[in-house]
Amino acid sequence: ETSVMAAYGQTQYSPALQAAGPYTPYTHHTQAYSMPSYNIKTEDGLSHSPGQTGLLGYSNFNSTPPSQALYSYSAHGEYQPPPSPSTPGKEETVQTRRGSDGKLRGRKRVTDPAPPLDSDIERVFIWDLDETIIIFHSLLTGSFSTRFGKDSSKAVSLGLWMEEMIFNLADSRLFFNDLEECDQVHIDDVASDDNGQDLSTYNFGTDGFQTPAGAGSLCLGSGVHGGVDWMRKLAFRYRRVKEIYSTYKNNVGGLLGSPKREEWLQLRREMEVLTDLWLTQALKALALINSRPNCVNVLVTTTQLIPALSKVLLYGLGSAFPIENIYSATKTGKESCFERVSQRFGRRAVYVVVGDGVEEETVAKKKTMPFWRVSCRADLEALSHALELDYL
Repeated sequence: ETSVMAAYGQTQYSPALQAAGPYTPYTHHTQAYSMPSYNIKTEDGLSHSPGQTGLLGYSNFNSTPPSQALYSYSAHGEYQPPPSPSTPGKEETVQTRRGSDGKLRGRKRVTDPAPPLDSDIERVFIWDLDETIIIFHSLLTGSFSTRFGKDSSKAVSLGLWMEEMIFNLADSRLFFNDLEECDQVHIDDVASDDNGQDLSTYNFGTDGFQTPAGAGSLCLGSGVHGGVDWMRKLAFRYRRVKEIYSTYKNNVGGLLGSPKREEWLQLRREMEVLTDLWLTQALKALALINSRPNCVNVLVTTTQLIPALSKVLLYGLGSAFPIENIYSATKTGKESCFERVSQRFGRRAVYVVVGDGVEEETVAKKKTMPFWRVSCRADLEALSHALELDYL
């Protein structure tokens, strides 16, 4: 591992590599991973190969794409993780299912292995969002352009453009006006108040839902709740947000509609040019992790949950992070979120934290979790390289 990092001139990664230990897939995964050729498809229908173009059809600068595919983009411009490696001998086998009461439930032909249970996860990568996977806040403050020698007025302009799209989507489709004062850490945190009512013809605009003063304290598990009717309407909104995210995570263009779709594509192109394909490099690392059996990406962000979901969708990260793997630390802090993630996946898993901030680094050290600092695009490249060689 030392020689690998030395090749990058990045020996600062050694502590993280040593703490996490090498990645070794379960022994029954004996086949080599099967990856399609490195190929990126955009909403304009173009397909681009190595050395020609980057994320959305422009010069790939100095980055060298891998010889095999790590990610691709659908016809809607959305990130698509590579298929998970198959388990030899598992396809087309007949299994007997046993119910919770211990009785056999008949036989079911398995053609696609189910995703691993949380308790089966071996390695959890806990990601920060802003300035780690995506470049956003530093565009607005000017720090990105100052540090990397970019056009400051262009950077601020793109940052403001993306900010408008983020909050427009959050307000128009994700109920942010209703939910801003009743933020949740996780999408399912108020699911217990949902009675399962069919929402296909439900009118959210006329159900009389209003966020009461001081609603923030009602929604943090403090033991104080609003009335049953109000909590049910709140739960309905979070259920609908979950449905929208899951439905459109691979088709954000369809969610936005025209002409917003074209505006969004143009913005994505310009941001990737300005940031030297920062997001492309992050997606490569995310896809490598998703391609492994029993490994998972989790997002813990200081952005409120609804705007965070809007960011994830607009930056094309919907397939990288199932909505169940997204946590907002706005009101509870990252340590509390890390604790929730640890309880969810258990003590047997190895946790690796990837971020740029002091908070996640401090919490990672406190919990003896390896920390991979991202301060520039080269840090993401080094992370991908370590993942490719199963050093992390």
